[in-house]
Amino acid sequence: MEVFGSSGTRGTVNETFTPEFVVQVAQAAGSVWDAERAAVARDTRATGGMLADAAASGLTSVGVDVDRIGRTPTPAAQAYAEREQVPVVIVTASHNPPEFNGIKLIGPDGVGLSVDALELIEDEFLDREVDTVPWDQVGRRRRVSTANDDYVAELLSAVDRERIADADLTVALDPGHGAGALTSPEFFRALGCDVVTVNAQPDGHFPGRDPEPIEGNLGDLGRLVRTAEADLGVAHDGDGDRAIFFDEHGEFIEGDAALAALSAAELDPGDTTVSAVNVSQRLVDAADDADATLELTPIGSTHIVSRILELQREGAAVPIAGEGNGGIFFPEYRLARDGAYTAARFLELVAERRASEVVAPFAGYHNVRRNLHYADADERDRMLDAAAEWADAEDAEETTIDGYRLDYGDAWVLTRPSGTEPLIRVYAEARDKARAEELASAVTDALEDGR
Repeated sequence: MEVFGSSGTRGTVNETFTPEFVVQVAQAAGSVWDAERAAVARDTRATGGMLADAAASGLTSVGVDVDRIGRTPTPAAQAYAEREQVPVVIVTASHNPPEFNGIKLIGPDGVGLSVDALELIEDEFLDREVDTVPWDQVGRRRRVSTANDDYVAELLSAVDRERIADADLTVALDPGHGAGALTSPEFFRALGCDVVTVNAQPDGHFPGRDPEPIEGNLGDLGRLVRTAEADLGVAHDGDGDRAIFFDEHGEFIEGDAALAALSAAELDPGDTTVSAVNVSQRLVDAADDADATLELTPIGSTHIVSRILELQREGAAVPIAGEGNGGIFFPEYRLARDGAYTAARFLELVAERRASEVVAPFAGYHNVRRNLHYADADERDRMLDAAAEWADAEDAEETTIDGYRLDYGDAWVLTRPSGTEPLIRVYAEARDKARAEELASAVTDALEDGR
C-alpha cells in the first residue's frame, strides 16, 4: 500500500503530512464507509487539534455527521466505535517524535481496518475524484465528552479488580505525556493500586521523554519504581495502546518477555497465537510449552489484525496475540491493542508473584535493535538489495514474509524497512549478547556498504 503502512499513515506535520492530506484521507474514508455518522479522535500532540479539524471537515464534506470525542487513547476511541457502532478517524502518530502526526482508521466494530479495507480507501484516495455533497447536505458536528470515562468503566468491568485490589500493589506509571495520561492514572487507582507517576501531564511537546516506550527513554520510570518501592512500573506510548513494564527492582522487562509471560498464562492446547516476523524465541517457547500454534505475519498491527480475523473465521481460538513492543491483543476482550488493559492483565499475574518471577522463565535472551536512516527510495532500495545479497550468502534458514529473517538455531537476525518512518530496522536475538551484537553489526555493515 502506498498510503497506509503497517499501522496507519504518518509523517512530519506540514511537510509530508498536511491538513490537505488529512482532508483527502477523511473524504476517501467517508466515501467508502457506508455510514451516516463517524467519530474523530486525537492524541495529545500539539498538531492534533488542527488535524482533527481537517479530518472532521473531510468527513462532513462528503455528508457524514461527526462526533468529536477529543483527546483520548486509541483503545478508548476503539471502545467508542464498538459501543456506538460508528467508524472512527484517530489522529495520532503513536510512538513517533512530536513533529510527526498520523491517522489510524477504525471500523464500526472497534477493530482497526484490515488490509483489504484499507486498500479500498487507498484506491478512493488515489483516484482523487471524491464526490462532495451540496452545501445543505454537509454533515453535522457534535462534541462528546464521555469517551474517556466510559472507557475506564469498561476496563474496570473487564479485569479481575478484586484480585488486584487484594494484593495491595503500588504501580509506578509513565504515560509519557501522551493520551494514556488522561485515563490510566484514574484506572489503576480504581483498581485499588497506589499510583505514583512521572510524565503524567498531557503535553504534545513531550518534554519529559520521547513517546516511544523503549528502555533508553524510560530511565525516570526505573528510578521512580526504586524510590517508591513499587511492585510494577508501567509505560505507555503516545496514544496509549502499548504497555512496557519494569519489575519491582526497577529493572526493564523486555517486551518480548512480557508477551511470552502473558501468553503462557493465556494459551491452552489447540489455541493459536499470532505475532510478527520479528517474534522472539520466548513466544515460540511459550506456544510450544502450551501445545499451541504460532502464526507469523508481516510487522505491524494491521497485518496481525487481518490474520486474527481470518483465523477466527476459520474457527480458531486466538486468546492472545501481539508484538514485543508492548502492543498486545486479547481478542476475546476486544481486537485492539490496549496498554491499560494489558497492564491490568499483567497486574493479575503480579498479584500472585513478583514481576521479576513472572518473567523469569523467559530470561536468558539478548536483543539488539538498530535503525539506519535512508535519504530517499533509491537509497532504501540499494540498502535492501545489499541486505538480500548478504542474507543469500549466509548459512541459515531464511524467511521473507517481511524483509529478511535468518534463523541460525542459536540466534536470529531480521532486516526490514519501517512501515512508518524512513528507516531500515535491524533486529537480532541470541542467548549470547556478543552473538546478537555480531549479527546486528554484520547486517549493519552490509547495509552501509550498499548505500
